[in-house]
Amino acid sequence: MSTNVFPARTSSAEIELGQQLQPKFGPDGLIPCITCDHVTNEVLMFAFMNAEALAHTIRTKKATYWSRSRTKLWIKGEESGNTQEVKSLRVDCDQDVVLLLVENVGGAACHNGYKSCFYRELAAGANADAAASLKLEFAARRIFDPATVYKKK
Repeated sequence: MSTNVFPARTSSAEIELGQQLQPKFGPDGLIPCITCDHVTNEVLMFAFMNAEALAHTIRTKKATYWSRSRTKLWIKGEESGNTQEVKSLRVDCDQDVVLLLVENVGGAACHNGYKSCFYRELAAGANADAAASLKLEFAARRIFDPATVYKKK
């Protein structure tokens, strides 16, 4: 399967105001991807895509990322069943960030069992000059227990 399906980048005017998808992958071959719920716009997660993951996402409408830790394609939900069906794929003004608007099938985007990977927030009273004050508080409840979903192979 050829993954180099994306056209070469052209002029700034065409990249920023044109109608041709011309994604800018970094020197590592990756492009950042923000994933949000298509109804609520809640940020669910942040990950990276390579050209193959982006092409697979476009072909299948299933959110597919590049796992830097596992160095392989990662189709969201392939293990947990918590898939992401792509409703809209957008790029930012200079096409160096992808935004996916998805239906979060199964209710959890995070491998820790939360709807969103952003389930903690900085506690009130945090002071950047006092490391001990930099505490995180949970801002969400778990949807599932990861120990029951992810079995060691």
